[in-house]
Amino acid sequence: MYGVVTRDPEELSWDVFDGGFYEVKDVGGRRTDPTTEGVNMISAFGDNAVARDNPELVAEDADGNKATWERPYFDWAYVCPSVTDYRDQLLQLVEDAAAAYPDVRLDDVGFPRAEYCHCERCESAFEAADYEDYGTFRSDTITEFVAAAADRVPGRTYLTLYPDPYPGHLEERNGLDLAAVDPHVDEYVVTLYDTHYGTTYWLETIAKGFEDLLESPFSIELYAADVEVDNLIHAAEVAEAYATDVYFGYEAATARAAIRRLRAEERTGETFGERDE
Repeated sequence: MYGVVTRDPEELSWDVFDGGFYEVKDVGGRRTDPTTEGVNMISAFGDNAVARDNPELVAEDADGNKATWERPYFDWAYVCPSVTDYRDQLLQLVEDAAAAYPDVRLDDVGFPRAEYCHCERCESAFEAADYEDYGTFRSDTITEFVAAAADRVPGRTYLTLYPDPYPGHLEERNGLDLAAVDPHVDEYVVTLYDTHYGTTYWLETIAKGFEDLLESPFSIELYAADVEVDNLIHAAEVAEAYATDVYFGYEAATARAAIRRLRAEERTGETFGERDE
């Protein structure tokens, strides 16, 4: 199946797409009404707007450095997952999205990096629960959120994964214990973004890693904006060898062109071998 990831709900109805995700809350903080035409996608703890207006809610490391877009390695800001009011707002967004369309995708779920979060909220929660290991506290916090969100989704729950299939890395980085969250997730989406896709050996390596790692099915999301169609087609051919579905992000016209070519080649029986360059 080929689908689209978009901020324009009209693109979900294009005949070329078998399905799609509609971004109702993005990392910038933009929010819009959910659609009835496709799976609504919610950026959970990535939120520049909340971080700008309420800096006290932003995740902090042990030295008090906040997880904002101005810091190295961050493209956007992260709200601390222990903020109860914010988490409740997210769960209400999930309910609203699920009322419009039964499936929901959870995006940006987790702590921002391994060294986060050590704000007063997290430290107090860790001590109050008498955890022996801070990593367990982090993973329990995220698992509880995923479980609560999934309980509000009558259809399929999708969860985006950071593209690192090395065993233990997702838990260390984001607090995502896959064994714990897996009962609450129907399908994962791995974002394998590049602005060129001139080589694809790395894409195959990561995809194969997730194939070995995950029990539940997973899809791959490719980046379609300003990418040459030929390169995007080859990336999709590699991705679909491992993933349940392939989605194209944020440029529906390029995605449409790539999918039409892919289907034309399937009809003619034309195949393409792997290439590195």
